[in-house]
Amino acid sequence: MAIVTGIFKSRREAEQVVDELRAANVDAEHIGFLTPEMTEKELEARARITDSERPGLGKAMGAVVGGAIGAAGGATLGAAVASLAVPGVGPVIAAGVIAAALLGTAGAATGAVAGEATEEFLGEGLPHEDLFVYEDALRKGQSVVVAFVDDEDRTKEMMKRHGSLDVDQLRDNWWQEHRNAERTSYQSQGGDFDRDEESYRRGFQAALHGKYRGKTFDDVQQELRNSYDDQQLDSAFRQGYERGRRYQVTVVESYKA
Repeated sequence: MAIVTGIFKSRREAEQVVDELRAANVDAEHIGFLTPEMTEKELEARARITDSERPGLGKAMGAVVGGAIGAAGGATLGAAVASLAVPGVGPVIAAGVIAAALLGTAGAATGAVAGEATEEFLGEGLPHEDLFVYEDALRKGQSVVVAFVDDEDRTKEMMKRHGSLDVDQLRDNWWQEHRNAERTSYQSQGGDFDRDEESYRRGFQAALHGKYRGKTFDDVQQELRNSYDDQQLDSAFRQGYERGRRYQVTVVESYKA
């Protein structure tokens, strides 16, 4: 089995994916659904501010009011629905333990779920390396669906048919939003950004992995060696990692403010 994740501009699109997965007999416990807990008006305002799409995009996102969950959550994933306050993101509705586990907050949504099902999704299979991409999508009023399925290719095609965005492209777009500031910072320390950008970016993004957040490079250096060789863990990686840590603190503090 494989984990497949999709990001959707519209909550309606994400709900359609959940409904189709359930119609294909994918177990509810194998599906997670995340969407911002905002009113339609708030979603529309958020979309205008953070997305390049035309004003009024929020109208296509469906009504997201209070803790209510629409067809996808109430009808098919209602066994585990939680309203979570995610640091640096804001209030999020999580339907399904796998959704909460993706954010690293599974404990908040496990009360009504069998322990065996919970344990199944708290391992290394979830794509936590892209956690910052999913969080950025939620901040922009988008929705996320994550599924544990037998047919990976079919599920990817189905999500694409319903408007799933390219995660690789979203990751690159996210980096482009921060790239100039990071270039300036790195070069102010005497570094050659054009030469070292790949390693610097790798370190920056590593600091945003759910496993490493809030920890210094020295704290996790041995763990990082499980994923990177010593040559990759160079000074550019380390500087990027420390900048990533500061970025995460800034995002969380901005939300609090």
